[in-house]
Amino acid sequence: MKSSLLLCVALAVSLGFVLVAGYSWDSEDKEHVLVNNKCQCVTVTSKFVPSKENPDEEILERNIRILVPLKARENISDPTSPLRTTFVYRMTDLCKKCDPVEIELGGETYQAQQSTSCSEFETCYTYNRDKCYTTTFPYLYHGETKNVKAVLTPASCYAD
Repeated sequence: MKSSLLLCVALAVSLGFVLVAGYSWDSEDKEHVLVNNKCQCVTVTSKFVPSKENPDEEILERNIRILVPLKARENISDPTSPLRTTFVYRMTDLCKKCDPVEIELGGETYQAQQSTSCSEFETCYTYNRDKCYTTTFPYLYHGETKNVKAVLTPASCYAD
């Protein structure tokens, strides 16, 4: 557990300087969310703060918050899989913008995305509450075993 915490701190310190692209350079005092990856439990924010060395100068401060789910499974859709002991965070993967946006070029509207590697599978360390997760499990009824489908995230699987 100590090594996991040390890894998270080292990751946060070493990658705090990486996130420069995509920042809105407003001079407001509010914090900007750069990454909010609910699948991997990571939030990266930034804001301008007065410099400690020169109070007339502002510096950009990055905050990386990583929540490590303690009871996460290797396969989150399988409650019988072993507990996850390794968590890998790559800032380049976290900062990908795969959601298509509409842009206008030459009077025509096109769909575009900012990343080229969006078809790769993303490893999730916890449930995405907007996605429906199910699993099958053996169910013994009157001496007969049947595989039954079970919902792991009922709120996202059933409409209100």
